[in-house]
Amino acid sequence: MPVNYYIFLSLALFAIGIVGVLVRRNAIVFFMCIEIMLNAVNLLLVAFSKMHHANQAAGLANVGIDGQLFVFFIMVVAAAEVSVGLAIIVMLFRNVHSVNVNFLNRLKH
Repeated sequence: MPVNYYIFLSLALFAIGIVGVLVRRNAIVFFMCIEIMLNAVNLLLVAFSKMHHANQAAGLANVGIDGQLFVFFIMVVAAAEVSVGLAIIVMLFRNVHSVNVNFLNRLKH
């Protein structure tokens, strides 16, 4: 399968994530859109890694796993981000009784 398909799919996912972050004010949807953008980048990393190593050493089993290692570390960082973000959302909901991002200014005091 040509790498162009992966690029277009990743671009579409990233655009959906950006539109979701810019348009929606719900904190949970905000984090979901950030995760969609991270998954778009992960898709590109794996696709480019496989494309780069496709012409080299066809007989080796571990060719092209560099992108997959980066994806693993990105997913670990994303899991940590989600845990901290959900803790912030729970604190926001306890204080303000809403998950609207515009109410974050009330947490200054």
